[in-house]
Amino acid sequence: MTAQMTVVRPGPMTTVQDWPGRVGFWQVGVPPSGPMDDLSFRLANVAVGNDETAAGLESTLGGLAVTFDSTVTVAVTGAPAVVAVGGRPVAAWRPVEVPAGQELSVGATGQLGMRVYVAVRGGIEVPEYLGSASTFTLGRFGGLDGRVLAAGDVVAIGDEPTARPRRILSDEVPAITTEWQLAVTVGPHSAPEYFTASDIETLYATPYEVHFNSDRTGVRLIGPQPEWARTDGGEAGLHPSNIHDNAYSVGALDFTGDTPILLGPDGPSLGGFVCPVTVTTADRWKLGQLRPGDTVRFVPVKAATAAPHTALGSSRRASSPTVISSGGDSDSGVLARGVTADGETGITYRRSGDDNVLIEYGAMTLDLELRARVHALAQRLGDERPRGLVDLTPGVRSLQVKFDPSVLRQDAALDWIVEAESQLPAAQDMIVPSRTVRLPLSWDDPSTREAIERYMLGVRDDAPWCPWNIEFIRRMNGLGSVDDVHDIVFDAEYLVLGLGDVYLGAPVAVPLDPRHRLVTTKYNPARTWTPENAVGIGGAYMCIYGMEGPGGYQFVGRTTQVWNHRHPENAGGFEPEHPWLLRFFDRISWYPVSTEELADLRADTAAGRGSVDISPGSFSLSSHRAFLAEHAEDIGRVQRVMEAARAEERGRWSAAGEFAGRAA
Repeated sequence: MTAQMTVVRPGPMTTVQDWPGRVGFWQVGVPPSGPMDDLSFRLANVAVGNDETAAGLESTLGGLAVTFDSTVTVAVTGAPAVVAVGGRPVAAWRPVEVPAGQELSVGATGQLGMRVYVAVRGGIEVPEYLGSASTFTLGRFGGLDGRVLAAGDVVAIGDEPTARPRRILSDEVPAITTEWQLAVTVGPHSAPEYFTASDIETLYATPYEVHFNSDRTGVRLIGPQPEWARTDGGEAGLHPSNIHDNAYSVGALDFTGDTPILLGPDGPSLGGFVCPVTVTTADRWKLGQLRPGDTVRFVPVKAATAAPHTALGSSRRASSPTVISSGGDSDSGVLARGVTADGETGITYRRSGDDNVLIEYGAMTLDLELRARVHALAQRLGDERPRGLVDLTPGVRSLQVKFDPSVLRQDAALDWIVEAESQLPAAQDMIVPSRTVRLPLSWDDPSTREAIERYMLGVRDDAPWCPWNIEFIRRMNGLGSVDDVHDIVFDAEYLVLGLGDVYLGAPVAVPLDPRHRLVTTKYNPARTWTPENAVGIGGAYMCIYGMEGPGGYQFVGRTTQVWNHRHPENAGGFEPEHPWLLRFFDRISWYPVSTEELADLRADTAAGRGSVDISPGSFSLSSHRAFLAEHAEDIGRVQRVMEAARAEERGRWSAAGEFAGRAA
């Protein structure tokens, strides 16, 4: 008979997680989730004799109490907290027997650390979703019904431990403090291209403060504003932090405008902001214990000498709060540069932590030929798929190759990628499958107006894009009226270049006709709330938000779901083998609906009754080039008007002090 655990008190936020989480779906916007402090979580499993991957509990701020209907062995690790069995204090970091019916309680965490972990011998049994038991609450899947645990919940306990229980040794226990040092590697986007040398010096010399508005998606920091090495992001957006969307690494220090955020295991896979440094895989456990008010200092280390993330003992270097380093890599994050076989396109290979290589094609411009090259390289690497390869995530002009550094070293991965790239054929004649997908759009939907109001009340009320994003888009592009914005959006056909821009199959798409490419900047700081399936424009790109969460694109409306939470059922145009609606190189077009009509359509999709107008087709790069040549004169005329309007807007921003001194 299967043993069961009953939740008596759940604490502020307790979820089921497993390690390494939900891997292999980064390219469609599914984060790994898993324990935010993987080290404490895995050691809890070791203490009770489980495999390190077994599912357990992560309790944010503690306060958890559970009972069992059979005698079980448990271990509690992570942030210091009072642990008791039947009211009797017991030690953390070692196996403890809990008799049937007695209560295991974990007190609130104090001034050290944020998260406590509980492992039960045999592991916790919940249904897997996309190969993992980990809870992703924003996506409403994994764990127990995709949510935090509540009082009265009953969870099954497994019966397959793999080893004898044991005490965790002192040199295995991670040091939790209030003054943190994080080992980081330089890159992918550092000085002198994006940040000044002074910016990077300041980054390493400054103790940043952890902001209260932090969670599993990312840890916000308070610190100095960069000087920036460039004035803006061009087609990617008006702020110098803006770039054409590329894949992120967990642990990247992401500058969303002037706000630095350490991306967590529930963070986005794709986005359009620069990241000057990335926390090493072995040090990412610390993100799970950073508490508001703690200080963080970044210590540069060489990627080749970074501690192994698979280790649990002294070689992990976690038992000391000090990062020992002789200095970081001196390459500014650029591993190598090259050119394509035809000699026409430059290639930059960038370091993104010790577990990723980011390949970028060409200059920082929007060019569909660059995306074609990315597609060809991803297909080639995916076909070869060596041991240690984890994910291939394409961006607008880039491809991120994620690997397990304990299996595939970064220098070996780089050699393999460079060799594969050198053998690719020319991309200009590429033809790929390209479906036409017609979706409803509720223009200027009330939900997006609500999000703007929340932003003005809770973040800032003096932003140039407030109080109405559509008017801001009009002004940024020199249009005569907001009706012109409406007409362009509904006339445009958007080519999907990436998925997961803001989670769960969310497309980053660009109008095929450059005359339809309305260019905006992104919110700075970003919004803390965006309604599910809001439609926005950031830089030259359109995005459909896959779920509720933070965001920065300028709103134009709202549409139906692009992620099927009823997976694996076939409903609403979704295919039974995966829950995401869209594919790379799909072409999206809009048809107008009222707010009330959209509400009905969304309800039908959620219930499995909806349908989406999808027709097959193909996209030819050579045909697109011919279109651009035929209309080059008019395209140039329209773009000059838009560029002049953005220059005027930038002048207004500068005069108003938008680029100087804004606090994080």
